[in-house]
Amino acid sequence: MPDLLRPSRRRFLALTTGFAGLAGCASIDGLGEIGGTTEGPGKAAILLPLTGEQAQLGKQLEAAVRLGGGPGIGIEIRDSGSSPDTAVIAAKAAEAAGANILIGPVFSAQTKTVAAAVNIPIVTLSNDTTLADRNTFVFGVTPAQSARAVFALAAQRNIREIALVAPPGPLGARSAAEAVPIAQALGITLRPPVITDTPGTVLAELQAGGGLPDGVYLPSAGASLIPFAEALAGQDTRILGSTQWAARDLEAVRALRGAWFAAPDPLRFAAFTRAYEEQTGEPAGIISGLAYDGAELMRILGQTGKQTRRGLTRKESFTGVLGPYRFLSSGLVERGLAVLEVGAGDINLIGSTSI
Repeated sequence: MPDLLRPSRRRFLALTTGFAGLAGCASIDGLGEIGGTTEGPGKAAILLPLTGEQAQLGKQLEAAVRLGGGPGIGIEIRDSGSSPDTAVIAAKAAEAAGANILIGPVFSAQTKTVAAAVNIPIVTLSNDTTLADRNTFVFGVTPAQSARAVFALAAQRNIREIALVAPPGPLGARSAAEAVPIAQALGITLRPPVITDTPGTVLAELQAGGGLPDGVYLPSAGASLIPFAEALAGQDTRILGSTQWAARDLEAVRALRGAWFAAPDPLRFAAFTRAYEEQTGEPAGIISGLAYDGAELMRILGQTGKQTRRGLTRKESFTGVLGPYRFLSSGLVERGLAVLEVGAGDINLIGSTSI
């Protein structure tokens, strides 16, 4: 699982400013409406890497899980360690203790081994869609979900040809592969991806492919993002981005002014990140929001006695701090995301996807 989106305090303060008129509902009390601290029947376990190489991440996720008042009756946190073997030990112990569903593990390799070792549904925090099957649900924010949100807005605004540009690596490859069916469904022509770590050649490669497209999708938010954007500055093409961008301070980057990117529901996530920062003194990331939503999901299902595969795949969607989502029988998750535009010193909500 790639590192997921740890936005800075400044980034989210800037984002929140644009929604000051609605701030009354964006409080920790508002989060309680999603699941709150109500304790009910049912039993589930949340697997987090509280020891080992990823213990710091595990402690951050534990803080998010406890934000709504603690796991509560029937929801326990178990240490999955940082290896597949330690995750299996934790998962088997949870199942033996009567857990109906597992939230976690966090990592792909752990999820694969746990899925082979237990007979209860798994809601992994990984965003690796190859893990999805009848009993393993991929809860992480995936490249496909980002592409669906930003491509849908692009199609609505008559952006009909898009090129994907990314540095070599798993994120670029997965983003390119998962964008293809989404573009086809929306009637967008998606060019063959430009995979390069040389920003200086991007413009020439795009022009050689038939001139500049209507939009250029930059899914990676790593070191290449700003150089890629600067290479496209001043050109007649819309720069598009993924939820990975939420980890960066973008509003001061002139080359990204006017760019659109997918992001969590800004009102709900701003409320969550403020509450998280007040409790921990540290910024929250999207993966922390996933952990919180996982705990709240188990409360919702536990209160109705539906901590089952059928309960997960109900027709009605769920709503979390990242926005609305729905589990599919395939193990994939439909997720509604916002689309934000980078302004001159601010970030503005310009659209969203429903499910």
